Amino acid sequence: MLSKSSISSQHIILQAAGLFVLADLPTVAARTAVTGTASFLDIFLLAPGMHRQQAVDDINHGEFPTTGAMTTGYVFRVENPATVSYLQAIGRTGHLVTAHVVPNPSCNEELSYLNRHLQSFFVAGVPATLFYIVGPVLTGVAVALLGVIRDFWGLGVLGLFMLSRLINVGIIKRRSLKGWKGIPEPGVNGDLLILLSQDRWIRLHGSVDDLKTVTAGQWLRDRTMVEGFAISFATLLVYAAVILAFNASTVGSLMIACLLLCSSALLGLCNSLTSCLQMFDCIVRVEEEPIKYERRLYMANEMIEKSGRSDWAIGMGLIVPKNPTAPVTV
Repeated sequence: MLSKSSISSQHIILQAAGLFVLADLPTVAARTAVTGTASFLDIFLLAPGMHRQQAVDDINHGEFPTTGAMTTGYVFRVENPATVSYLQAIGRTGHLVTAHVVPNPSCNEELSYLNRHLQSFFVAGVPATLFYIVGPVLTGVAVALLGVIRDFWGLGVLGLFMLSRLINVGIIKRRSLKGWKGIPEPGVNGDLLILLSQDRWIRLHGSVDDLKTVTAGQWLRDRTMVEGFAISFATLLVYAAVILAFNASTVGSLMIACLLLCSSALLGLCNSLTSCLQMFDCIVRVEEEPIKYERRLYMANEMIEKSGRSDWAIGMGLIVPKNPTAPVTV
């Protein structure tokens, strides 16, 4: 029968199992980036690194790639960290990867209410979504088992973890509200060429408004003073829970350790199987196989031929202007 003494503490010491949660793993932040926000279901997904969720601002490793609008000639930078992180993930050295931006199924009014939300829920793919759902289910099972063995210290630890997650999720949802995206241009299509580090090239096309949604303005607004205090408090809750975990029973500590490790593995699988980026009411998805080029110039010349103009390529430094005195739009 399951009890606190099912595993003798004289032979196995697991009271420090709560330290697993302090591992600085990027899985929670990566999940926030690919979904573009946080879900209240995330509260019950307890994984190492959850106290670092707000560090998602640095998910792009400081890269802001040069981008050329092949339809207008303007050159700018993509400064949305989540979008850049996704492009880094799909990019391949020496290859041109083509991705398409489309509206989220939740915005399709031609579908029924139920169908819209079902398609939106499974937009990342059925396997990724199922792996994600298992995480909160495991947390529920762990809470039930800790209740059965009356390990109230263990329950308190999970409670503090979930409270910390609640605070972080709420702040992410507040910070990820859609803000300035420029003037609307309905019915106009756009085509962008993005130059990433390590000679990775991305062609991103869709409607101009959708392209602006995933590339322009801020993704997460700056934290307010109150939000900063709340984030600090949530981080301290995680450390407090780790301290309290030393009072949990050996079986309870083992359950907490297994929950953290399994949730981390499931979330990692979920992130790796997610085939798209969700950003506000848009989705970015790779639509064809990458095309390999022997030289970057060959790729640039092909894109110039398709777009019918070369000013954007000159502004990006891909080619040398035939007339050195010609103005360049940047």
